[in-house]
Amino acid sequence: MKEKSKLYSGMQFPGSVFAFRDGMAFILPVPKWQLSAGVREGFYACQRILVVLLPSLALGLVVRPSAKASISLFCRGDSSVALQAQEEIIEMKDVFSVKLKRRRFAGQKKGGTLLGITVFTCLHKEENKLTDCAIHLNNLSEDHCQSWFRHLKEILNGFQNRPKSLKVFVNPSSHKREATHIYYEKVAPLFKLADIKTDVTVTEYEGHALSVLKECELQAFDGVVCVGGDGSVSEVAHGLLLRAQIDAGKDTDYVSKPVRAPIPLGVIPAGTTNILAHTLYGIKHAVTATLHILMGHTQAVDVCTFSAPGKLLRFGFSAMLGFGARTLALAEKHRWMPSSQRKDFAFIKTLADLKPEECEISFLPLQILQEDSHDDRKRKERMKKGSKDQWQKIQGHFLNVSIMAIPCLCSMAPRGLAPNTRLNNGSMALIVVQNTSRAEFIKHLKRYTSVKNQFNFPFVETYTVREVKVQPKLKSGPDAKENVCLNAEGNYPWNIDGDLMKEASEVHVRVHPQLIDLYGVNTDDLESSQVTCNCI
Repeated sequence: MKEKSKLYSGMQFPGSVFAFRDGMAFILPVPKWQLSAGVREGFYACQRILVVLLPSLALGLVVRPSAKASISLFCRGDSSVALQAQEEIIEMKDVFSVKLKRRRFAGQKKGGTLLGITVFTCLHKEENKLTDCAIHLNNLSEDHCQSWFRHLKEILNGFQNRPKSLKVFVNPSSHKREATHIYYEKVAPLFKLADIKTDVTVTEYEGHALSVLKECELQAFDGVVCVGGDGSVSEVAHGLLLRAQIDAGKDTDYVSKPVRAPIPLGVIPAGTTNILAHTLYGIKHAVTATLHILMGHTQAVDVCTFSAPGKLLRFGFSAMLGFGARTLALAEKHRWMPSSQRKDFAFIKTLADLKPEECEISFLPLQILQEDSHDDRKRKERMKKGSKDQWQKIQGHFLNVSIMAIPCLCSMAPRGLAPNTRLNNGSMALIVVQNTSRAEFIKHLKRYTSVKNQFNFPFVETYTVREVKVQPKLKSGPDAKENVCLNAEGNYPWNIDGDLMKEASEVHVRVHPQLIDLYGVNTDDLESSQVTCNCI
């Protein structure tokens, strides 16, 4: 918790206002607006703005009694008080907690000498990072402090989008088994400070979070939080959406028009790649993710359904078939290895044994209507009637097939694996890498780590689509040994949000616009990352 050495801030309430002296903040009694503008040292009241002037310190405090307004402290002339800037502003929308400040003896849990109140704020730092800050406001008056405390709490309680109760899932096996430490040391203290009630489940096996979500009383929570890697988050997101379909009476074997998730999902990064966290926050930083959650910053995000004939496989945000999936499948077979070594081993081994997949890919391109069309309704009707004829098909040998509804930012791909899509534009990026030499494929992979266009190769094709059908083709006869499958049933590996899925039949992928709310910000609002990777 960072604390400011110079204490400032304030809001006017009946009977008191903050003043500043010797770098400290005090609460002073104020008569009911019986102050004139001619007083040089004192207070000036005008409509809804109260100005406190202390000429001896050449300071001014502007106080606006409104939750939407800002609180400003500024310098006038040559001030002996060293401030970082001419004006410091704190807005109530950046405040997430207020507490009474007391001095207590060792072992004392209640009571103590009242010293004032402490306001906890969320500060924006460089490179998309958020941090928490404590501002101490000193006053020994019980009445004044209680009055300020009540009014500030009323304002904070007025932010309806901020969660009051959260269901938390912690995956202790994520990455370097650090998820439990991250939650209890960095996340839980902030939730407690913001008076957020939590119900924590430490998962014990794969599918544990899914089974809990199917049974728990979701209406008792304002949101769900997952502390783990991409696979853990994918499981929780799938469980949250599957529960929504069950509650709505939908057939979960085939969901053509799924209903939205009832509550938002928060992601605390504690995995290896943390693609979803990077995409939402622009950084892998547990405190930043936590502050976005408790401040109630949410974004509606597109979600895909992955279906086989007659059954729903899962909900997800992105998928890969080919190189990306085979790398994950090999890494999962070597779980006994340390996380970083396992990842590098699987990458190098799959690259050394590089083989293409023979697939048939059908896709429905996204149709964009012209806004200046004179007959927009007829155009929509023609699209609807002719939708069955708009399917396009490509067939061949592909080193990798990616289907992504979000940009998929990460430290290894600062622009994103699919930089041309967005969180909620109702489309998917279909990226097809045709068979080529290993050297050319490596050049393509290395482009992801830079700002250059990774798709500017003759063997790479990209499409903006609404639906995709992928049918891998098993080889027969002498070439059957080249089949890349996981078991005797011939199941091909799919990498869905970092989670391994095995399927032999055709996989049908649909995008569903803004199906879930995630805690975070819009990708376009993030600062561009300068992170690069030299692993290739």
